[in-house]
Amino acid sequence: MNEKKAKNHTESNSPHNGKRRRFQVGDLAVYPAHGVGRIESIESKVVGGETHDFYIMKVLENDMVIMIPTWNVESVGLRDVISKTEIPDIYKVMSDRQESPLDNQTWNRRYREYMEKIKTGSLYEVAEVYRDLFLLKMSKDLSFGERKLYDTAQILLVKELSTAKETDEQTILTEIESLFIS
Repeated sequence: MNEKKAKNHTESNSPHNGKRRRFQVGDLAVYPAHGVGRIESIESKVVGGETHDFYIMKVLENDMVIMIPTWNVESVGLRDVISKTEIPDIYKVMSDRQESPLDNQTWNRRYREYMEKIKTGSLYEVAEVYRDLFLLKMSKDLSFGERKLYDTAQILLVKELSTAKETDEQTILTEIESLFIS
């Protein structure tokens, strides 16, 4: 049975109560590998005979709806959008041109390692993936999988940076691309 009760607070009926980030309806948050979304509601549902609270989050990029247990926020990696003060640090990651240890690996090994970085949910890791693939793309054609990862990293970066900076995505894309012109 699915008991559905919308709430505007985050008190959990779950036994997993502890210190954790609490999101409110309307908050923006980042879900790993999916990007920035808005907490649309907080609902209680009966799962396995127990009532649990869930954040209902709609991803801004594609309107996908994700249901996240409120007591499981840390383990799934749900986090706040980066602050404006962190943006220069993200740009610094992309500007750093040290040789990547992944450069000499096969495309499928690079793909796996880049996917793992994207799944962490860290914008710093996503920035590294974007930088490495951007630089690789300048010297040779990317495989189909690498191209998809490049596109994913770009979407995740641009959406979160534009949200943090409160500007449009084209401005961010222009800023990012200017980091690679030297």
